[in-house]
Amino acid sequence: MGAGHDHGHSHAPAGGTATAAYVGRLRVALSITLTVMVVEIVGGIVADSLALVADAAHMATDALGLGMALLAIHFANRPPTGNRTFGYARAEILAALANCLLLLGVGGYVLYEAIQRFVTPADTEGGLTIVFGAIGLVANMISLTLLMRGQKESLNVRGAFLEVAADALGSFAVIVSAAVILTTGWQAADPIASLLIGLMIVPRTFKLLRETLDVLLEAAPKDVDMTEVRTHILELDGVEDVHDLHAWTITSGMPVLSAHVVVRSDVLSAIGHEKMLHELQNCLGDHFDVEHCTFQLEPVGHAEHEAHLCH
Repeated sequence: MGAGHDHGHSHAPAGGTATAAYVGRLRVALSITLTVMVVEIVGGIVADSLALVADAAHMATDALGLGMALLAIHFANRPPTGNRTFGYARAEILAALANCLLLLGVGGYVLYEAIQRFVTPADTEGGLTIVFGAIGLVANMISLTLLMRGQKESLNVRGAFLEVAADALGSFAVIVSAAVILTTGWQAADPIASLLIGLMIVPRTFKLLRETLDVLLEAAPKDVDMTEVRTHILELDGVEDVHDLHAWTITSGMPVLSAHVVVRSDVLSAIGHEKMLHELQNCLGDHFDVEHCTFQLEPVGHAEHEAHLCH
């Protein structure tokens, strides 16, 4: 005997994922990133600054990452089909994973090139580097402001936000290193700044990668304590047991929970299935922010029947 009920507490807009609300801001951030990337490439060549070139390379991955985020939103908002019952919502998580791999690649490249600069020093033009670095910093701060709110709700937007944040820190490092070169002539400041940029990229990327893999491996949402969920369900009058309790995340802003709830037959007869489902959804809704809750109500002994069928 089973029954299901969906219970929503979504932060996502109707008909879309959590990321979809930030399409316009992502587009503006992409335009800014592409513009600054071109400026820094020119500046890096003219000033012979590895730090600027490294920052421009990071900008290039930012642009690609933002583009993938926008493309993922397009696919994620496609309607579900018979074969894809959640549609393409998880495309956003795949985009976040691709961003992680890009960031790790860029971080490794920057670290390698910085080490090479220690071996073969270059004559970096400090004044020009400061100008181009300042342009990059201002542009990155604008993009960060645009993405600040969205990064709290979407892994996809968070990936873009972390890329831009690392760029902003990189631009600041570029300015500091150029100022040191300009005032002291110490050329090692440029590869040191490049090393710092690389070291800022990698730890943040590993954190995002861990969160992304948790979604792909269908781990319980980080803000849902499954022990507490089970305890709250068992505290309801008439509930004897809970099994096959699962919680996972389809994409950012779309957590899902399902459970088989064993209820005494006399309680089900007295209050009915509909009231029992309402009590379950209210129980979880008061304590946990879960988008879709699906419950199967079972009489005592039904689990043993299921186990027998499986064998």
